[in-house]
Amino acid sequence: MESRIEEGKGKKFNWGVILSIALVGFSMSTGWALNKGLTFKLLEVKYTNAPTIIGAILSIQGLMGLLIPPILGYYSDIHRSKRGRRVPFIFAGSMLVAVTTALIYLLYVGGVSLGVFAVLLALYYLFMYSFVAQYRSLMPDVIGSGERGKASGIITLFEWMANLLLFGTIAFLAASATKETGIKDGIKAMIQAGNFWIPFAIVIFFMVVSGVYVFLRIKEPPVPEGTPEEGLGEYLRNIIGDRDFLNFYIAQMLWWLSFEFIAVFMFGILESVLGTSDVTALGNAIMALFNLVVLVGAIVGGPLYDKIGRRKSILISGIIFEVPFIFGWFVHTQMQITALIAFAGIGWGMLMATSWPVIGDLLTKYQKEAFNGRYYGVFEATKSFPVMIAGLLGGAVVHLAGNNYRVLFPVGALFIIISLPLVWEMKHLDISSKAKEGETETMEV
Repeated sequence: MESRIEEGKGKKFNWGVILSIALVGFSMSTGWALNKGLTFKLLEVKYTNAPTIIGAILSIQGLMGLLIPPILGYYSDIHRSKRGRRVPFIFAGSMLVAVTTALIYLLYVGGVSLGVFAVLLALYYLFMYSFVAQYRSLMPDVIGSGERGKASGIITLFEWMANLLLFGTIAFLAASATKETGIKDGIKAMIQAGNFWIPFAIVIFFMVVSGVYVFLRIKEPPVPEGTPEEGLGEYLRNIIGDRDFLNFYIAQMLWWLSFEFIAVFMFGILESVLGTSDVTALGNAIMALFNLVVLVGAIVGGPLYDKIGRRKSILISGIIFEVPFIFGWFVHTQMQITALIAFAGIGWGMLMATSWPVIGDLLTKYQKEAFNGRYYGVFEATKSFPVMIAGLLGGAVVHLAGNNYRVLFPVGALFIIISLPLVWEMKHLDISSKAKEGETETMEV
C-alpha cells in the first residue's frame, strides 16, 4: 500500500480504501460490543437490579446519539483543514474513547459510586458518537454509487467481526473465571480471577491503532468546487420535506428499536426465560454467535443491494429479521433462544449492509454528495433515538408484564412490520434501468 491513500480518485472501488475504513469500523464495534456485553451486568452486579433504573442509565447512549452525530456531522461538512473534513474527528474521537475506556475500568474496580459511573458512561457515549457520522460519511465520499453495496458489505463484515471478537472474549473469560473461582456471577468471577481488564484493553488498543492509522495514512478527496451551501435549518427542513429521506429515517428508527429491545435487555431476557441469574457467559456467547451469523448476512446483503435493487434488498432483509421476533414469545429453553437469535443475525447482517448506502445514493441522485456528514449524522441519530427509547420504554413494558422480558419479542415484531412498507414507498431510491450512469435529480421539497 502506498504511504497515502487517495480515496477520491475516480471514486472507484479500492481495496486499500475500503480496508482502511473497515479498520475504523472494527475499532468502533469493539467499543459498542464492550458496552453491550458488560454495562447491563456492571450496573446490576454493583448498583441496582431495577429494570427502569438500568434502562434509564443505558438510555443516555440514545440521548448522546440523538444530539451529537447530526451536529458534528454537519460541522464536518463545513470543516476545512489540511487533514480533511472527516479525519480530524475520527482521530480525536478514537483517542478520547481510549482514555475514557481506561477510566471506566479503573474506577469501577476501585468502587466508584453509581453517579460517577453514570457520568463516565455518558462521556464514553459522547466520545463514541463524536466521530461516527464522519466514519459513515467517508465510504460514500470515496466510493461511487454502483459499488457502495459491495463496499458496505465488506465494512459491515469487519464491524461484526469485531463484535464477534469481543463478545467471544468476554464469554470465554467469564466461563473460565467462573470455573477457576467457583463464583457464579461472571463479573465478580472475572475481577477475582484477574482477567477483567482484557476486554477493556482490546478496545483501547484498536481505538488507538485505528485513530493513528487514519491520521497518518488517509488523505481525503477535496471538497467539490462550486458546492452550494445548505444551512443547518435548511438541511433539517429538507429532511422533513423529502418523502424518501423521511420514510427511510422513520423505518430505520423502527427496526433499530426492535433490535435494541433485545440487545439492551439480553441478560434480562435470558434470566426471565431460563430462570437463573448466571447468564454472563451464556449471554456473551449468544451475542458472539449472533455476530457470527451477521457476517453471513453482511456478505449476502451487500452485493444483493447492488444487484436486485435497493428497496427489494431491504424488504427481503427485513422479512428475514422479522421471523424470529414473531416466534420469540414461545421460547422456553436455552437451545430455542440461541437458535432464534442466531437466525435473527442473518436478517440483521443483511439489513445493515443494505441500509448503509441508502443516504449516500439519495444524495448522489440529488447532487448533494458534499453533504454526507450532516445526512449521515441524522442517519446515526435515527439509530440512537431507539436506544434511548428502548431503555425507557422497554423497561416500562417489562415492568407492566410482571418482569417477563419475553414480551419484548412481539412488541419488536410490530415495529418491523410497520417499517417495511415505508421503505417500499420510497420513490427515488432505485436506479431505473434506463437511467444513464451519473444521472441526477433536483431535490424536491
